Amino acid sequence: MEIKDVISNVSIYGLDEAVKGSKYPMATDLSLLNNDITKTVVRLATCKAGEGHDNFLNGILVQFDLTFTNKAWVEAERYHFLDFISSQSTMHRICHFDLDNSYIKYVDARMIEIMKEKVIAYNELQKENPKDPSLKEKYLEILYSNPAGFKLTAKMTTNYRQLKTIYHQRRNHRLPEWQLFCDWLETLPHSEFITGIIEEKNNQ
Repeated sequence: MEIKDVISNVSIYGLDEAVKGSKYPMATDLSLLNNDITKTVVRLATCKAGEGHDNFLNGILVQFDLTFTNKAWVEAERYHFLDFISSQSTMHRICHFDLDNSYIKYVDARMIEIMKEKVIAYNELQKENPKDPSLKEKYLEILYSNPAGFKLTAKMTTNYRQLKTIYHQRRNHRLPEWQLFCDWLETLPHSEFITGIIEEKNNQ
C-alpha cells in the first residue's frame, strides 16, 4: 500500500490569504501586509493545540479523495472538521463492487469467498424473483458480514488546523492507512504548519 492508494485528487485553497490573515492582530495598516512566511507565522502555526494562536490554519482548505477501510473510517469520523462531500456507499452498492479488489491484504481470503457467495446468491435471486420476501434479510446478511478491511473512497474537505490535530494523534497509529495519511501530510505545502517539523530555512 502506498500514499497514492489512500490519497488522490488533492486541491489546496487559501494558503496565501490565511498567512496574510495571521498578521492582522499586530497590524494597523492592512495594506502593508503580505503572504511571506515569517518566523512569527511559523511560531503561530506550530503552537500547542488549544492555545488558539494557530486559528489562521482554519483558512487553509484542503479537498481530496480518501480511500480508507471500514475500520479506519470509523476512527476518521470522530473528527468534526474532516467533512464528507460525498462517498461510495455499501448500503446502496454492496452487491455491485468488484469484491476481488475491494479488500486490503489483511482480510482472510475465506471471508472474501463467503462475501462473493452471498452477493452472487442475492443477485441471482433478485434477477429471478425481485419480490422474494427473503431478499431483505439476505441483503442485511451481506451488509453485516462485510469485513472491516473493505475499502471505500470519499471526497473530503478539511483544513490545516484539523489536519494538525490528526497528524499529532495518528502519526504512530497501528493502521497502515493512518501512517500513509500522515506521510502525505508531510508532503503538503508548508507542512511544518501541520507537523511542527521546522526546516532550517524557517530559522534563517
